[in-house]
Amino acid sequence: MKRIGLLSDTHGYWDARYEKYFCECDEIWHAGDIGGNGVADRLAALKPLRAVYGNIDGQDIRMRFSEKYRFKCEEVDVLMKHIGGYPGHYDASIRGSLFTRPPKLFISGHSHILKVMYDKTLGCLHINPGAAGISGFHLVRTLVRFTIDSTEIKDLEVIELGEKN
Repeated sequence: MKRIGLLSDTHGYWDARYEKYFCECDEIWHAGDIGGNGVADRLAALKPLRAVYGNIDGQDIRMRFSEKYRFKCEEVDVLMKHIGGYPGHYDASIRGSLFTRPPKLFISGHSHILKVMYDKTLGCLHINPGAAGISGFHLVRTLVRFTIDSTEIKDLEVIELGEKN
């Protein structure tokens, strides 16, 4: 069983509450637009970090993380890509991967809009954790935590960090 802390779109912004909310997690996943190695290093110092780069990330992050990342967590096939869309509106850059070999969990960021949706067509859960940073049009900053237990994704929590300043 693994407890996952998920965030996206930090855009180089660090909030000490990331530590508070992720301290009990086994891994931290970042769905892109990290904004620099400073944020990535601090997250990786807390817990093992899995991440993808986003469209605002520079070469430092692009050298460290890939554009898309497919891996197994427990018995769950996970696919993560920053610009990915959501069920019924997947981005063209990921549609082929999703429909050829659907994962059990698809994670994306980019929109700054928190979404948790089940895609009945693919048999896949989609999670976009919204935006944890202060750059962008979103009004409330969010994080997500959940548990992966063997093949089950459960105990999903949305954490609101409040309005961006």
